Amino acid sequence: MFRKILIANRGEIALRVICACRELGIPTVAVYSQADLHSLHVRFADEAVCIGPPPSSESYLNIPAVISAAEITNADAIHPGYGFLAESAYFAEVCEACGLTFIGPSPEVIQLMGNKEMARRVMQEAGLPILPGTDKVKGATPDVLQRADDIGYPLIIKASNGGGGKGMRIVNSAAELPEAIGVARNESQAAFGSSDIYLEKYLPCARHIEFQVLADMHGNIVHLGERECSIQRRYQKLIEEAPSPYVTPDLREHVGALAVKAARLVNYTNAGTLEFIFDERGNYYFMEMNTRIQVEHPVTEMIAGIDLVKQQIQIAARQRLPFRQEDIIFRGAAMECRINAECPNTYMPFPGRITAFHPPSGMGVRMDTAAYDEYMITPHYDSLIAKLISYAGNRADTIARMKRALEMTVIEGVKTTIPLHQRILSEKDFLEGRIDTRFLERYAQR
Repeated sequence: MFRKILIANRGEIALRVICACRELGIPTVAVYSQADLHSLHVRFADEAVCIGPPPSSESYLNIPAVISAAEITNADAIHPGYGFLAESAYFAEVCEACGLTFIGPSPEVIQLMGNKEMARRVMQEAGLPILPGTDKVKGATPDVLQRADDIGYPLIIKASNGGGGKGMRIVNSAAELPEAIGVARNESQAAFGSSDIYLEKYLPCARHIEFQVLADMHGNIVHLGERECSIQRRYQKLIEEAPSPYVTPDLREHVGALAVKAARLVNYTNAGTLEFIFDERGNYYFMEMNTRIQVEHPVTEMIAGIDLVKQQIQIAARQRLPFRQEDIIFRGAAMECRINAECPNTYMPFPGRITAFHPPSGMGVRMDTAAYDEYMITPHYDSLIAKLISYAGNRADTIARMKRALEMTVIEGVKTTIPLHQRILSEKDFLEGRIDTRFLERYAQR
């Protein structure tokens, strides 16, 4: 097992990794920017190193500073969490070159799956269906316009090296395509340092469902079922649940087996997530693979009874998975609400100081957070305050428990998305599981 793990992240995911390390008996090193001096991950880690000023480009994305912190503290492994450097193949390569274990897949796999255009081709070879689309496009050339006509509108433009909604544009007609391509390329270049984009068929009424896989270094791969992630705004997930109210046991077994096959094809190791889109006719298509722990991993942990972060660490230490596919049993239902410091109507970030904070408690309630009374939410980072998770024997009871937990959550001093969650959880369509990625758009129009 590792001598010491440096956590190249901040906030709730840094605390989540610290919790796993504590239970495994592994000392931890926190890195922090000047803005995070009083953060809880700094307080609870065994050691802490300041790596730069508040902007993430000068701190959490500063690879030389992160590596230096690992070297001076004698850490032998780095957990990247999610975001920041978590899906940087270059960072994983640097870790290897410096004799540090990167707790995640290999740099080659990160590079392959990080390019969505290439990932589509590889997954198609594995037998996963993909949406009709194009390879990389530079502009609205006659060939591209013809290919777009062949695919059919509406289309969606996606950044080859991106995610989180950046570089994405929905195109409803050929007349919109040239301008949309230009805007998407510029946005992709600014966000990801690459203007590479591709076109894909857009399904306006679809479900976003993802499958969790775990793969060790000895050829053992399992899936841990699916997560329903269709409640989104601006392509950002807002509410996730497991299992999906749409997926049947037979469908779970079938798609899960495909996910395992795909992971095996690319020699995947550690935790990974394959994201799919399901249309109203029951067809499903591979979208992308995330080569890191997901924000929404707790809902899978709750129904599978498996600590995913611990498994990440143990896999990176070359340990075998302690279970087989047939050993994994899913029990009950879990749901996660992302509580952000945002105006619940406009989704605009709302940085500021939390003047009162009280997390809910009670049976079947979990809150992953790094917030506390007088905690300052700065404009430098993501607006996530907490992840509120509820668990019960069935979906209806899980929703009731989440409603109760939201009512008992006290966060004052900043606006949050709690009122939005409460309204969604009272909608009849949501209660009956009739949801898709445009649910919030329809809801806002009422």
